[in-house]
Amino acid sequence: MKKFECPFFELGTELTQEQKALFEKEGVIIFRNFIPMDTVELYREEIKRIDNLWISQGVTKVNGIPLKFGEDEHGHKTIQRMCFLNKYSEHFAALLRDPRLQVLTELLSPYEGRISEDEKDGLILNNYVQFPNSAFTHMGWHTDCPRDLFLGQKIMPMLNVGIHLDTVPFENGGLRVIPGTHKQSTLKMLFGKKYFVDHNPDKREVGFDIQAGDLTVHDGRLWHRAQKSPFNGEPSRRRVMYVPIITGKYMPKSEKSPTPFYHRLASRVQN
Repeated sequence: MKKFECPFFELGTELTQEQKALFEKEGVIIFRNFIPMDTVELYREEIKRIDNLWISQGVTKVNGIPLKFGEDEHGHKTIQRMCFLNKYSEHFAALLRDPRLQVLTELLSPYEGRISEDEKDGLILNNYVQFPNSAFTHMGWHTDCPRDLFLGQKIMPMLNVGIHLDTVPFENGGLRVIPGTHKQSTLKMLFGKKYFVDHNPDKREVGFDIQAGDLTVHDGRLWHRAQKSPFNGEPSRRRVMYVPIITGKYMPKSEKSPTPFYHRLASRVQN
């Protein structure tokens, strides 16, 4: 396993040919300093506010998507995977309206992409941390393509855009991808690894040195996973928000939406 080599890019009002070429080849790219530290702190506080609100209200699902619960260092209930955050915070709604995110749709060309504000799971938070009763410490190999099949449509290109709220050195685990696998055959995409249950390192995979405030983009057809931290307690915490940029048929979610089958499947094999 090695670190992903990426030039220092900052996301502006347009993408450069160098950025487009790198993403076309590797299927992943990093943009540094997407949000400043005061905004990182604001988002962390908003997450705490929504966490407390939903727990006090007994919320277990949002628009049919189940929340993932664990316990913090004091044994108090906390939410380790949240969804549709943009529907419960004007700060997060404004984030998805940031024109720099709209620029990323160019990476889906010739398809016309859109930011998933009310589709899929909206803006999610993955809060990986290792306390004795944590429920979410890592995630096995997967691509995001089977979701389309479960929804009865063909596999369509999509992007996963991550906004990172913690500094996570390569050695602390975190996002791992196999560059170039966004160009693999459909057969390999669906059966190349055992979805979510396979956590084994791959000699082709790369990891990242992430700074709080960075933004990552990876193609949803890429094999990726979240490596478990070698640490316990607060040093193991890795908070990252993801929003998909998608193509294809418009399929919004509402409070009446059923729980998708792929979420039931994933809940059985993730921890």
